[in-house]
Amino acid sequence: MKWIALTCAAVVAGCVNSPPVDNPSSPGEIRPQSDERIEARQLEQAEAECSAQGKHAVSHRDEGVTLYDCKD
Repeated sequence: MKWIALTCAAVVAGCVNSPPVDNPSSPGEIRPQSDERIEARQLEQAEAECSAQGKHAVSHRDEGVTLYDCKD
């Protein structure tokens, strides 16, 4: 009886400390393809705004965020 309880405790401890399963279909998961589409859409919008000023959009990353500036 002690061995069964000890084995169960070890299995539970192992499951609790295991890394999460990679599940790309989970509801909150952001996929790299969707990130690329989002950035492409943001670049298109920045290009449209900058072209109205006679300029073009230039992107740069700051602290993991892509920012767009209008340049001549």
